Amino acid sequence: MIELDVFKRRLEEDKEHLPLLTLDEFFDGNPEEDSIAPNQWGYGRPSLAEMRDMLRRIELMPNVAWVRVALHDDTEIREENGTEVLDLAGDSIVICTGMKPEELEKAVNCEWLCSDGVIESNPCIYYSCIPPIPDNYNCWEIVWD
Repeated sequence: MIELDVFKRRLEEDKEHLPLLTLDEFFDGNPEEDSIAPNQWGYGRPSLAEMRDMLRRIELMPNVAWVRVALHDDTEIREENGTEVLDLAGDSIVICTGMKPEELEKAVNCEWLCSDGVIESNPCIYYSCIPPIPDNYNCWEIVWD
């Protein structure tokens, strides 16, 4: 999971937008199963570990430039026993790819994810820390609710 000081630095660099996180920054060491798609957790949504593994396979596909986790506004830094703690709240998964949305929905298995599907995304408007988007690639978001 992203280190608190790294997260704070990214917030300082762009105070208006939450950063897109790599799969490692969101999933690795994150024990909070309800930190993404909380309304589907316990109702069929796969575990964070299963989601991470599937998304890593997608990230390795030749027609995928990158995969990131977009954060929800509920992401917060709170104090617990005198120590600052980062509570990540994932909102969606952003995938930069040459695939069409129907291909992507099938590749990620939106039904298995208990997702509402894939929508077009313009990450430059909503997020910071956006990797380059290659020519002829689009960004799509896997969304819930």
